[in-house]
Amino acid sequence: MSSFPGSPRLLKGGIVLIDPLSGVTQRVIPLQYNPDTLTRTLQIRGVGAESGDRIEALRLKGPPTESFKLEAEIDATDQMEVANRQVTTAGLHPVLAALEVLVYPSSATLQANHAAAASGSLEIVAAEALLTVFVFGSKRIAPVRFTEFSVTEEAFDTSLNPIRAKLSLGMRVLTVDDVGFNEKSGALFMSYLRAKEQMAAAYQAGTFGALGISGI
Repeated sequence: MSSFPGSPRLLKGGIVLIDPLSGVTQRVIPLQYNPDTLTRTLQIRGVGAESGDRIEALRLKGPPTESFKLEAEIDATDQMEVANRQVTTAGLHPVLAALEVLVYPSSATLQANHAAAASGSLEIVAAEALLTVFVFGSKRIAPVRFTEFSVTEEAFDTSLNPIRAKLSLGMRVLTVDDVGFNEKSGALFMSYLRAKEQMAAAYQAGTFGALGISGI
């Protein structure tokens, strides 16, 4: 009997949280359903020289500012049907909270900052958050920072726990200009860029004939 399951394994996009100092993975948060669309925007960083300066006009100041935007759905119906205890008691609160805390300083940090301010400290150092990595297949693994986060809760159980929701996430890719070369996040960005370059090298270039011209 064949062991072929009848359908290919579906890979899921998601978020990986990494300790920025040790590089140890702290948590993996897969998306329940992959988004239908992924919008990517690249803002080119040219030198911005004066008009007529040909040499400067062709220079790039650094990596472009790249951003991702996606909408993802989360639904607890299937887990409720099999009586998943976490879902039946809390609905989608745990998974939503796991994502939401990524844009909050921890309560311990806020308490420590308050205590430091009360003791007369003149400078409160912002806490370093976990490194957020967006994974959307093996060819797209990028360190990011959330720039937009919204949740639309669409259905609730009898205890008013959300059981169906839509997430709208905006992220900006962190480049070596943001984090440097010697950090885990910098190494991840360089791997992300090299993956782009490898895919570009694999592209089969066209010809002038396809453009209806004989040359430039």
